[in-house]
Amino acid sequence: MPELPDVTVYCERIDALLGGAMLERVRIRSPFLLRTVEPPLAATHGKRLVGVRRLGKRIVLALEDELFIVIHLMIAGRLKWRKAGAKIPGKVGLAALDFPDATLLFTEASSRKRASLHVVAGEAGLVEHGRGGLSVLEADLDAFAERLRSRNHTLKRALTDQSLFDGIGNAFSDEILHAARLSPVVWTQRLDDDAVARLFVSCREVLVRWIERTREVVGDGFPEKVTAFREGMAVHGRYGEPCPACGAPVQRITYVEKNEVNYCARCQTGGKMLSDRSLARLLKGDWPRTIDELEERRAARGARDARR
Repeated sequence: MPELPDVTVYCERIDALLGGAMLERVRIRSPFLLRTVEPPLAATHGKRLVGVRRLGKRIVLALEDELFIVIHLMIAGRLKWRKAGAKIPGKVGLAALDFPDATLLFTEASSRKRASLHVVAGEAGLVEHGRGGLSVLEADLDAFAERLRSRNHTLKRALTDQSLFDGIGNAFSDEILHAARLSPVVWTQRLDDDAVARLFVSCREVLVRWIERTREVVGDGFPEKVTAFREGMAVHGRYGEPCPACGAPVQRITYVEKNEVNYCARCQTGGKMLSDRSLARLLKGDWPRTIDELEERRAARGARDARR
């Protein structure tokens, strides 16, 4: 799912390229996309785009007369910049937002259509589309610490809970926790003040760094290759590859819905291997308890294979 850095740059580029332009019409191809009937979608036609903002992981197009189009890309939704009047792709196309000089295509590369578009009247109507998460880039350490400890969750769950923190998802939570050298499964209310401060700094540094990198890649164009797996990430999507800090193989815990935890056992958990439930059930007593034990087993297996 596009997270804070991607959504931030989406908003910046839409505003730069289309700010002040008239939205001529919105063509809907998928009947599952439009989730509101009042105001009607037709009310947005002929209105000028007066601003673009991020609301969590949502993109808000502000139009004249306090009308808003709220776009939630979910996991597989993407926006594409195309020439005016571009055809909506048959298989993945959801909608097209037509402006005089360009069309913004809304696509979703998934059979499970979860992306959404809402039309909202007035600033008050936007409130229900926000989850109430704290913006780490705008908060101070005290506000961050209070929010983090307000519920007793694992760090991974806390960072990705949009009612706690704004815009952080699966990918960047992995990167933040690795940068902070903190276990993804430690409980929030067990963190000492030093660990909380380290996590706060890592949140800000990782998010700002990836916003800047995304801006550099996009330049004066439009984000076309939005993905959760990027060159230069420390642990996310790098299972089995060497940790850039210590060289140990990156580990992971897999869950449903393509969610996973990626971490370095040596840097983040004191060498302890976190149990992946599916593998633990399969291996039972053979599950390695530490990264050293895992590497010893791999070395022994390699030696056996070499003798054959």
